[in-house]
Amino acid sequence: MATQLPEPKRIGMVSLGCPKALVDSERILTRLRADGYAMSPDYAGADVVLVNTCGFLDSAKEESLEAIGEAINENGRVIVTGCMGEEAEMIRARFPQVLAITGAHQYEDVVEAVHEAAPPSQGPYIDLIPQPSEHDIKLTPRHYSYLKISEGCNHSCAFCIIPQLRGKLASRRIDAVLREAEKLVAAGTKELLVISQDTSAYGVDTRHETKPWKGREPRAHMTDLARELGQLRTPDGHAPWVRLHYVYPYPHVDAVIPLMAEGLLTPYLDIPFQHAAPKVLKAMRRPANEAKVLERIHKWRAIAPDLTIRSSFVVGFPGETEEDFQYLLDWLEEAQLDRVGGFRFEPVAGAAANDLPDPVPEEVKEERFARLMDVTARISTAKLAAKVGRTLPVIIDEVGEPDEDGDIGATGRSQADAPEIDGAVYLRNVPDTLAAGDIVQVEVEEADAHDLFGVINPALK
Repeated sequence: MATQLPEPKRIGMVSLGCPKALVDSERILTRLRADGYAMSPDYAGADVVLVNTCGFLDSAKEESLEAIGEAINENGRVIVTGCMGEEAEMIRARFPQVLAITGAHQYEDVVEAVHEAAPPSQGPYIDLIPQPSEHDIKLTPRHYSYLKISEGCNHSCAFCIIPQLRGKLASRRIDAVLREAEKLVAAGTKELLVISQDTSAYGVDTRHETKPWKGREPRAHMTDLARELGQLRTPDGHAPWVRLHYVYPYPHVDAVIPLMAEGLLTPYLDIPFQHAAPKVLKAMRRPANEAKVLERIHKWRAIAPDLTIRSSFVVGFPGETEEDFQYLLDWLEEAQLDRVGGFRFEPVAGAAANDLPDPVPEEVKEERFARLMDVTARISTAKLAAKVGRTLPVIIDEVGEPDEDGDIGATGRSQADAPEIDGAVYLRNVPDTLAAGDIVQVEVEEADAHDLFGVINPALK
């Protein structure tokens, strides 16, 4: 008589917040699958639901609390993890039925809590199943992956509580990062998105220790990491796109621009400037060298003309005057950043900025936010209009179904577009053989404030 293997316990996951939290969710699920658990795509089929929370802003906390409430209503057996785990008392006061609460990137604690809530169905047969590698479970599409190089942050920005939530900078070994990147690319990743709280500070905490890799001794340093990632090749021999996020403009950032000009890195920098007015930057406890940054931006673009710079800015920070805000707008006109996000200042429990004088009234924040978006949309419109007529490489994210005329459309991104946060490239009349992850040459036909529209260049298919 055949042995009946036990049904595996099933885990549901709700993952909120930034890409760094998404990587945490992937690692948690991978660990659980190694212990014999299966994944559930819905509440009904889950033996327990994990909610990975975000606690950066009050609005994000409220979204996390709503997600916890929904999971409890739909399933009832809920474990909370992530950044809001630091506020366990508040969560338990609102949801006393939560089974367990753990903090950010506390993988062992999460796995232990799941084991207690829904013991794994392991036995002598299940135990023989090989353990999967660290990144077997991905929550992103197959063709792009987030590569987290460190945790935590050494900055003490007045508006931020990330060091309280995720601790001080803790960099991963460079050989471990490169090994993970190599496995991801071998498994089908065509775009690596390098993430951390401060990518430029990578390796500072380990004194930029070296590790042997492919006959070389790279340092745990952003420039060495970027150079090594630029050597990776997909199974068909092409270089994957390598996109740098959360890059503070330290002097050594200058060294990665030539790598972009050589095609080893995607010509894209995500830099969290936050503001430009010296007085506001000082109050935020951030470097106030905006004039020198402008000079460097001009030099970067001279070396890599296709460089895309994205950033985000906070309006309505305590003490921000109309003069300060106008300074920011003038700086943006000079900097001509390609992609810009805006945030209205929100007090965050535990942040030093809450105690600053001269809060900006909400209606003034709204008015300034609207003006910021108007200026940046105008800059973006002009920059994208200049791409009409050009042929650009585009990575395909989604291919649609044929319409009534048999025309198939597709959505992709140029090298200027990071997933989820930037614009898109919309293609018409694509072949039915096109698939997500393909990189094609697209002739740009039209543009608006945020997106491009075009067709695959028939001469370069």
